[in-house]
Amino acid sequence: MKNCKRAGIGLGGIALAAGLLGFPIRTRLVAAVRAATANPRSQTHSASKSEAPSADKILQFVRDKFGVVSTVKLSMGNLEPSPNPDYYQTVVTIDDGKQSRQQALSVSKNGRLLLIGDLVALSGDINTAITQAVRDAFKVPTNVNLSVTGALHPSKYPGFLSVTVMANDAVHPSQSQDFLVTDDKKYLNLGGMVYPLNVDPRRQALSVMTLKELPTQGPAHAPVTIVEFADLECPSCARMHQFLEDQLLPKYGDKVRVVFKEFPLVKIHQWAETAAIANECAYQIDPAKFVPYRTLIFQHQNDVDAAQANASQVRELLLSYGQQVGLDGAKLASCMDTPGGAKARVEQGMHEGEELSVNSTPTFYINGRFQGAAPPETFFQAVDDAMKDPK
Repeated sequence: MKNCKRAGIGLGGIALAAGLLGFPIRTRLVAAVRAATANPRSQTHSASKSEAPSADKILQFVRDKFGVVSTVKLSMGNLEPSPNPDYYQTVVTIDDGKQSRQQALSVSKNGRLLLIGDLVALSGDINTAITQAVRDAFKVPTNVNLSVTGALHPSKYPGFLSVTVMANDAVHPSQSQDFLVTDDKKYLNLGGMVYPLNVDPRRQALSVMTLKELPTQGPAHAPVTIVEFADLECPSCARMHQFLEDQLLPKYGDKVRVVFKEFPLVKIHQWAETAAIANECAYQIDPAKFVPYRTLIFQHQNDVDAAQANASQVRELLLSYGQQVGLDGAKLASCMDTPGGAKARVEQGMHEGEELSVNSTPTFYINGRFQGAAPPETFFQAVDDAMKDPK
């Protein structure tokens, strides 16, 4: 199932950055990475004295951070020397029984950082070296022009600079992708993502998300809490909502609680934020009407899409759907005009999603473990796994 994404990173079918089983393209663990890379000079000198992180630790981090269910087999190759002497490089194999995929990783020798992708040595003109490394790694065709746009500049990750590579040809719109370069400008990271290995991904996610005074479904004492970040204009969100309502919640009953967070993709969806505010207004007026109203909006996405150029018509449709589920029309209209708390909850969901680097919808956190849109059997397995682990 395809998610609704903020922006594409490919050109002519050629992806400029590799993901692992739907791993998020960005992760905003800045504070944790800053702590892990504090005093980089002492880190470099002490790296050889530190023990290499174990394969079990790396694989458990990957499983927790990226929501790899227990039925998917993870294995890792040996830690080999990286072109960067402060790092090892290795490959993780992901096998779900149907297909096997591999993902390159770089791991700092002091065991603090994990980078998605290899580190490639740069020499000569740095812009030429970067574009050639990207072309070689991702097999970008020669008819696609690659160029570095702008100067290298500090990234959000201490010890790394950010560089933007632009791809264009005569047919497709230009696409860009950010990569990371070590601050000595000697090595390019092809994944562009840095994670602190000493941070528990689930605890980190749970520390970001507020779970009180929000729309929920299911008992507060349920052993499994599913937090959903969704966009009401997103078709895959509509399909996953139907799955939750028709299959997952009936299957698990009072063992599961769903917490709903709004995450409208405002850069690509025209009416998503308006609908999110309306849905939060429904919760504010009558919490029992939140889910039925949400369901009806999802069911009528095509109708709202047809009217999206006319804001007043979109408003009238949303008011009509509210009245159909029994909401007071005057109260809903008043709340949509002066949303107050409803808008604050939307903004809170967007802020938390940004902190977690949610870049597509729907995105779920099951007892703190990331889970994207997935086939029913995978989602059921993720819930079953959470049943076995304490919150």
